[in-house]
Amino acid sequence: MGPIIIAAMAALVIFAGFLVLDRARAGGPSVEGRLEQFGGRNHPEATEAPREKQKLTARADKALGRGKWAQTTARKLAQADLKLTVTEFLLIKIFVVAIGFMFGQFLGREAGPLAILTALIFAGVGYFVPDWYVKFRQGKRINAFNDQLGDTITLLANSLRSGYSFLQSMEMVARETPPPMGDEFRRVIREVGLGLSTQDALNNLVKRMPSEDLDLMITAVNIQQEVGGNLAVILDTIGHTIRERVRIKGEIRTLTAMGRISGYIISGLPLFLGIVITLINPKYMASMFNLPWLCMPICGGIMVVIGFLVIQKIVTIDV
Repeated sequence: MGPIIIAAMAALVIFAGFLVLDRARAGGPSVEGRLEQFGGRNHPEATEAPREKQKLTARADKALGRGKWAQTTARKLAQADLKLTVTEFLLIKIFVVAIGFMFGQFLGREAGPLAILTALIFAGVGYFVPDWYVKFRQGKRINAFNDQLGDTITLLANSLRSGYSFLQSMEMVARETPPPMGDEFRRVIREVGLGLSTQDALNNLVKRMPSEDLDLMITAVNIQQEVGGNLAVILDTIGHTIRERVRIKGEIRTLTAMGRISGYIISGLPLFLGIVITLINPKYMASMFNLPWLCMPICGGIMVVIGFLVIQKIVTIDV
């Protein structure tokens, strides 16, 4: 047990030191350097300094950025509002896989040859743990965005009635609304200021925040800009529809909360008890992983997964 814990702590310290050094070297240029850069004064030292301060993962990001997996991962990280590059996320996955492999080998230390199989299973689970966390953050942020969308549309409609243009109304939303709504509309305003059309900037917003309600609003805005009409009245109608959908979804989540929580508890309880018993008395659990008793945990795991999927299918109601 001692060498494994020491190796895990050493790996954690090395990984943390790597990220700290990477962040330190990734520090932005000084105020003087930025003034020289944008003021038109060319100094060799000022132009060479940013190159010397490139991040340690810059080359790896450039190499990975061409792949489809890297582009998808970068989009998911942006949707989850995680300030990580693709290379840093990949390093985290490798680190979690290593920890899972060592933990699985420690649990199966009394199982003989099956210790490698247990280590590989936990390593496979560790590979998907960062993805699950990103998906959790992504879903949480999108839900918060959807909860703010109804009031945001009302704010846009009232601003249009008071005489503001649509772009000025979006600027007001970016200033007045809390994250994540304010952050996303601030990015839309920034893209428009850099020369992108309003339609393209709003389409990029939909890519970052894949929400059906947002897609409905942006589709109505794009159609109104092409054919004309009273945008304030259109937004009022859409805002009322979205608020009702949010209310109904909230009631459904309240009614199905017991089923969802029961699914998580019932599905996770056997695994949790198995890990605890293995930590307390590994020889007691090791006998179950020998033939012919090996079929019991395998069949039990399959039935638990099937039961969890069935429960999730029952409590998932589309609105």
